[in-house]
Amino acid sequence: MSREAAAASAGTEAVREGARFDELRLERWLQKNVEDFEGPLTVEQFRGGQSNPTFKLSTPARSYVMRRQPPGHAIQGAHAVDREARVMRALSPTGFPVARVYGVCTDDRVLGSWFYVMELVDGRIEWNSRMPGMTNTARAAHYDAMNSSIATLHRIDPKKIGLGDFGKAGNYFERQIARWSRQYLADSDAGRDPAMDRLIDMLPQRILRDEAPRIVHGDFRCDNLIFSPDSPKVQAVLDWELSTLGHPLADFAYNAMVYRLPEDITSGLAGADLAALGIPSEQDYLEAYCEKAGRASPSEPDWTFCLAFNLFRLAAIYHGIKGRMIRGNAASLHAQKRADNFPMLTRMALEILRDG
Repeated sequence: MSREAAAASAGTEAVREGARFDELRLERWLQKNVEDFEGPLTVEQFRGGQSNPTFKLSTPARSYVMRRQPPGHAIQGAHAVDREARVMRALSPTGFPVARVYGVCTDDRVLGSWFYVMELVDGRIEWNSRMPGMTNTARAAHYDAMNSSIATLHRIDPKKIGLGDFGKAGNYFERQIARWSRQYLADSDAGRDPAMDRLIDMLPQRILRDEAPRIVHGDFRCDNLIFSPDSPKVQAVLDWELSTLGHPLADFAYNAMVYRLPEDITSGLAGADLAALGIPSEQDYLEAYCEKAGRASPSEPDWTFCLAFNLFRLAAIYHGIKGRMIRGNAASLHAQKRADNFPMLTRMALEILRDG
């Protein structure tokens, strides 16, 4: 993400036209369902985020964050805010850094779509993976903290925290490829792409073996973390919409995919002088994760498959954003850019899969 895009993603603004709702109804729900809530309520919309619109709810005493399903048509299985809330509530007692969830609403009559309310965690979001303005030592420490957080997540036994049924056991890659293929094929508004169609045929032939399922975040990257205001410590991991049970290496490969992406796609590191920035190389970052997570390093074919799989999945997400933009209910000002980048991602995934 460029500095300009990062600035555009940070902070809040007035609620955008397509995301407006009855704020008085929300205030009444908060009074009944959130302990110690007292109005009056002021609502702003966060600029960042692509899928579920996110809002800052301010009162004289406290501020909250609300995540809501986008209004209008939603593809089955997408925008599962109830799952986001469930996984955060389960992780909280373990000490893993998540925001406290105050309440969940699954009654469409309140705002027209499901939503949940959580605490507003104090800290910093680093929108750019190159982390401009930091010293090399600080960048290295932030990357180490990010790496440690995802490794810690993958060490947690989901059954021990009540998430044994959070996803189906086994065949993670088969199910994920099928899921994103269905969503891509179902969204006729966004059209078809030859490289994406080829990936749907090729990926199932390259799947690596199953492992004991772990909680996978699904969108683990620096701009979904809140760091302490004055240190590299991760205060909270955000945006659990894509979380499920699955293969931990797939989840980590999504985090490491930033090394292969250009700067204008999720602030990729491709072409960056990593040594000059103090950022570990992709191989060093992978090896550090394997040590922290207590696992063996993957073979080169397994690693390239995981990268191609994640590029395919990100392409499917961008395809969905393109469809929502066409239908007029995209949740972000950056929807057009994501839609334009969709074919680039499919080509990159196909090249990595062929080269691996």
